Amino acid sequence: MIRLKNNEQLDGVRRSCAMLSELFAHIVPMVKEGVSTGELDDATRSFIAARGARSWFLGYGDYPASICVSVNEEVIHGIPGKRRLKEGDIVGLDCGIDLDGYYSDSAITLPIGKVSDEADRLMRVTRECLDRGIKAIKPGARVHDISRAVFAHATANGYGVVRQYCGHGVGFEAHEDPQVPNYVSPGPNPRLIPGMVLAIEPMINLGKGDVKVLDDDWTVVTIDKKISAHYEHTVAILQEGVEILTSWEMPGGNS
Repeated sequence: MIRLKNNEQLDGVRRSCAMLSELFAHIVPMVKEGVSTGELDDATRSFIAARGARSWFLGYGDYPASICVSVNEEVIHGIPGKRRLKEGDIVGLDCGIDLDGYYSDSAITLPIGKVSDEADRLMRVTRECLDRGIKAIKPGARVHDISRAVFAHATANGYGVVRQYCGHGVGFEAHEDPQVPNYVSPGPNPRLIPGMVLAIEPMINLGKGDVKVLDDDWTVVTIDKKISAHYEHTVAILQEGVEILTSWEMPGGNS
């Protein structure tokens, strides 16, 4: 069941998203050569706890960290630890905050130093997939319009689209209806209406779209071991249009 948000509830989601955006503004400058993925998790835990909120990732299905840090061929759900980032890596950060019962969700992929041209292009096109998915939200549109926009741009550029994982509703819980696939699935295709809050998140691979889960029961990797990129925004559908609620920049910067 799709749970619409009224104005007061949307304000609660906005506050959660604003805190998540502040977290990314704090964490992103730390993502550089030599830092460990565990240090990024430590910084995330401290930042959120100091503000009286919680990462809903921590403990979700027994996930052991407050942020997902996925490196290179790791698509999503990478568990932070001792691994240190090195020049040429690309790193996906994915986090969500529960603030007073209102949930947010966002992700970004970042380069470590100078990356290959193919990595740079993959990140750019994946970000464009997110932008095109959001722009597909118009009066009378449906979920599959978002899916079609993402899939068409990814495949036109020769990339694989992950099908096993998708975007989703968010706000009152971490994952709500509707699902928002990154391809046109045979599943439900509800109309997009005011009051919906969606987490739109293209997961795009340099090679094929096929993925598998490692023995840690969390980390999702590409089967062909080629790199993957992941971007995500939480957006609200309003009478007057779409509001992007999350950002990865300092206030006043571009998101």
